[in-house]
Amino acid sequence: MTLCSPTFPLAPLRPFAVPLPHHPAVHNIYMPVRDISGLMIPGIGTDVVSIPRFKEKSLEHDRHFLERVFTAKEIAYCFSREHPAPHLAARFAGKEAVTKALSSIGYDGIAMNEIEITNGPSGVPSVTLICRDAGMVTVLVSLSHDGDIAVACALATEGDGWKRGLNRE
Repeated sequence: MTLCSPTFPLAPLRPFAVPLPHHPAVHNIYMPVRDISGLMIPGIGTDVVSIPRFKEKSLEHDRHFLERVFTAKEIAYCFSREHPAPHLAARFAGKEAVTKALSSIGYDGIAMNEIEITNGPSGVPSVTLICRDAGMVTVLVSLSHDGDIAVACALATEGDGWKRGLNRE
């Protein structure tokens, strides 16, 4: 199978394999790591945010900004935490990463408050897109924060995709 980019052709994909751990009875045996021949190339986005930018945000003084960027669920979650700033910053980074991932597969113009990042029961973040004309998109996101930095990575693909689909109104 050969994949082509709009700007340049890529080399044909080959199964990727690694040698198995050495054993005296086994010689030159390779184990396939993953066959990616059927995988749709995703959009990828990442973002890094300074947590101190969010330390002074409050529901009272910054409501307009918060409602323009975050959904009601996200605001409630972040302000239910002892220190809201790392959670606001991580979600902001997540939204930026999702926007970049979606943009790289042709979905531009989705507002920040149309991207909702919530935590599942196990704490794993999930993305819900709250918009009508994005088609069927699957988005996965990873959030992290430490010290003064929050970081997020997102993968987006069209179709039924990996685990989650678009919520349509």
